[in-house]
Amino acid sequence: MYNFKKLWKHISLERKKQSIIVLLLMFAASIFEVVSIAAIIPFLAALTSPSLLFDHYLMINVIQFLGISESSQLIFPLTLFFVLAVVLAGIVRLALLFFMTRFSMATGADISINIYNRTLYQDYLKHIERNSSSVIDAVISKSNIVISGVIQPILTLINSFILILAISFALFIVSVKVASIAMLGFGLIYLFVILFSRKMLSVNSKRIAKESTVMVKSLQEGFGGIRDVLLSGSQKFYSELYIKSVHKHRIAMGDNEFIGGSPRFIVEAIGMSLIAILAYSLTIQKTGILSALPVLGALALGAQRLLPAIQVAFSAYTKMKSSKASFIDVLELLDQPLPSYASQPIEKTMLFEKHIELKNLSFHYSKELPWVFKNINLKIAKGSRVGFIGQTGCGKSTLLDIMMGLLHPVEGEIFIDKKVIDENNRRSWQSNIAHVPQHVFLSDSSIEDNIAFGILKNEINHEKVKLAAKQAQISTVIESWKDGYKTFVGENGVKLSGGQRQRIGIARALYRDASILVFDEATSALDSLTETAVMDSIDLLGSELTILIIAHRQTTLKKCDFIVEIADNKLSIKEPLGVMKNEKNNIF
Repeated sequence: MYNFKKLWKHISLERKKQSIIVLLLMFAASIFEVVSIAAIIPFLAALTSPSLLFDHYLMINVIQFLGISESSQLIFPLTLFFVLAVVLAGIVRLALLFFMTRFSMATGADISINIYNRTLYQDYLKHIERNSSSVIDAVISKSNIVISGVIQPILTLINSFILILAISFALFIVSVKVASIAMLGFGLIYLFVILFSRKMLSVNSKRIAKESTVMVKSLQEGFGGIRDVLLSGSQKFYSELYIKSVHKHRIAMGDNEFIGGSPRFIVEAIGMSLIAILAYSLTIQKTGILSALPVLGALALGAQRLLPAIQVAFSAYTKMKSSKASFIDVLELLDQPLPSYASQPIEKTMLFEKHIELKNLSFHYSKELPWVFKNINLKIAKGSRVGFIGQTGCGKSTLLDIMMGLLHPVEGEIFIDKKVIDENNRRSWQSNIAHVPQHVFLSDSSIEDNIAFGILKNEINHEKVKLAAKQAQISTVIESWKDGYKTFVGENGVKLSGGQRQRIGIARALYRDASILVFDEATSALDSLTETAVMDSIDLLGSELTILIIAHRQTTLKKCDFIVEIADNKLSIKEPLGVMKNEKNNIF
């Protein structure tokens, strides 16, 4: 109940209103079930002893209303009443099933969307720390488990509970003694199974949640590194990793399915035996079998409705217990806080006119890890070309991530034109920036879609795409292909060369019309001539464009205003190598 209350907070107002409709349908279905059970008594009585029914005090008003003069005339209206009651009960149950299914699936979709949305808005540091397999598993697999293992079972439990109460009430009216024995006997059997299986269900629940994530992880890593897998012959390793997890996962699910379904057969056998014993005891009485048939029919129909309802309720309970660990994983992701700007309209781009300044900035990824930077200061004027160098692992990319607002300083501050970057204006600052990483991500779509990344097809500026491609020195290649800018690149650009992927990444950055371009080893896959052509094209974009470049080749940095060298958690400023100061000043 504690976990369900946490889930209820994340369910939208619209879904909460729909749940009331579903609840009302549950009550309606239970009423119609009772009516259908009650209708069989006069129906069977009319077939076996119509004269006794004709003289019954409860039937006097009905007989007068229908204008019936003979007992045999009761058979048709009572048959019609019984058929109508059964049909209406079936229609209402069908409607309930439809609305319960739609409601649970829609709620599951909301949960999956909510997890994905909240996770996308988390800080970059959270994404670095977290394995993406666990998130993907929660969004796709575990959100489905919440539907089938929490939402649907809760609805089923409520529906079954209402139905059991209604049917039990009807059976108590028919025979208090028999109904009491049946309810007590069935209840004790299910209570024993619950106590016996509780621990196993809990253990299997944790195993299902754990192995589900391992399965997704093995698939991601196997397919994600398929080139290395093929070259190293690691297929068996990843296959066995998946086989081991999938067997544990399926066995745990199978055990829980067995526990959920097994009591049904025991209870059905006991129930049918009770009805047979009752039938025998009634037949040896003075009134005989004919007077006992209506009671037997009502009890048989009641048992036929009651036993499945109890079994469904127990099965729903086992599903909830089986899904508890996955449910908790989903709740943790649903409880992720959203930043304040997530629910607000897109802010205007922050005005950037003078300089970026880092003041007394220090950073580490966690308290357990050493400082990456300690008390550093740096000032970059707008329109500057700044290079960043240093040994691998010295913190070049980390420094640029901090300047882009992806990572937050542990100490110190970042100023843009004397305005501090904080949670309230970080998004508007980032609107100024276009980033080209060393490994460019490409979606499995067209060249055009990848250059205008994150923009709806009907909003893409085609001329702007072509201009960005031209500036990135890739337009000639694209236009030589049969489908041109409509050419599909494959998953993560597998159909393109490394240099082509890099240039599309550069074109993507240029398409954004950003005032700051950040190149993180962005030209490493290009040959010297292409790199020179790309950098020359970027230089022509104007002196207002600020460019920050991480590179190992000195030729890439020769036109920079200055170079920042990073070593021992500190920064030092250097002149570009191989370029005279007056020559550099002529360039800018």
